[in-house]
Amino acid sequence: MNVVILQPSYIPWRGYFHQISKADLFIFYDDVQYDKHGWRNRNQIKTAQGKQWLTIPVHSGGAIEGLLIKDARIDWSRPWAKNHWKALTFAYAKAPYFRSYASLLELFFERQDTLLADFTIDFTLALTRELGNTHTRFMRSSDIPGIDGQKTDRLIQILTKVGTTHYISGPSARDYIEPEKFAAAGITLEYMVYNYPEYPQLYPPFDGQVSVLDLLFMTGSEALKFIV
Repeated sequence: MNVVILQPSYIPWRGYFHQISKADLFIFYDDVQYDKHGWRNRNQIKTAQGKQWLTIPVHSGGAIEGLLIKDARIDWSRPWAKNHWKALTFAYAKAPYFRSYASLLELFFERQDTLLADFTIDFTLALTRELGNTHTRFMRSSDIPGIDGQKTDRLIQILTKVGTTHYISGPSARDYIEPEKFAAAGITLEYMVYNYPEYPQLYPPFDGQVSVLDLLFMTGSEALKFIV
């Protein structure tokens, strides 16, 4: 069984969905430290003026230290959802498949989730279905009891609990993963390789480091071919 463990993110890029497609079981790593300047609550879209950040405001209580991803609460004092939908409409109204996904996306931007992870995970699951992936199972790390390690030890505890012998990791994890511990636990380790073809895009030149929404709006049901 191939397993991926990855933090939930807001409308991720296509590499995130590539990892999902390779996994038999995808675990949203939601009981670890919330990273303020990461991808948990933001991503980028392509516009005529260049890349634009879409950021979900989060209540930090004045400090992020010790805040787990699963406990991060959305700040609804600002009309971010309305603004994000407006930005997407403005940037992609002329994209060939924008209307194919508009009704689904509007439903998400009309939601009033309290917790960031509830919103971003459900959004990711919906986009996974739109990409045609029906084989991957999902769960949250916070639903797995008895996990108390740190870094590599924590990952191995999770993988042991779910009974896998093969772990698929992002390439940046090479900087901190301890492969000898995986070997000792009898778990093989695979690193992702991100090498994707270009696809037609509005506002050239091509930029592949944007939300997967760009790919969906431009290629529709063919999107998965540009991921796997």
